[in-house]
Amino acid sequence: QAGGFAWENCGDKRNPVVLQSLSVAPDPISIPGRLRVSAAASSTKTMAAPLKAVLLVEKALGDLWIQLPCIDEMGSCTYDDICSILDNLIPPGTTCPEPLLTYGIPCHCPFKAGSYSLPSSDFDLPDVELPSWMTNGNYRVRAAISNGGEELACVKVAFSLQSQ
Repeated sequence: QAGGFAWENCGDKRNPVVLQSLSVAPDPISIPGRLRVSAAASSTKTMAAPLKAVLLVEKALGDLWIQLPCIDEMGSCTYDDICSILDNLIPPGTTCPEPLLTYGIPCHCPFKAGSYSLPSSDFDLPDVELPSWMTNGNYRVRAAISNGGEELACVKVAFSLQSQ
């Protein structure tokens, strides 16, 4: 699909973690700007460290999709332990940032089994200096999360970016 927001689960039907809904507005996403997100996910299994995430990020160039390399932790990167990254961003013992706090969504490992939902919430996207290859255009991202070689979740998202 050529632009516009879309998502799908791409894992095995038996994956313990499934995204049930995801919506994002505006479309295209504007940077800087305000992003409205709602989402729901469920997990039949506690997700504990180490959680590995493998990202495949592609950008449309005409009719071709080009895989973006991993540069400065952005792009098609493999993160061996998301739990420690979260601990660095949000020190353990501090409260989770809003709106996660209000809706009881954890921001640290382990993530207990259960259903999580984020009602429509606004996030401010700062005017970050994105590398030139990360600006305007259509993108596809595939994210697979695993622990000890067992895939827990796989999600594909397509979106368009528009920077001011």
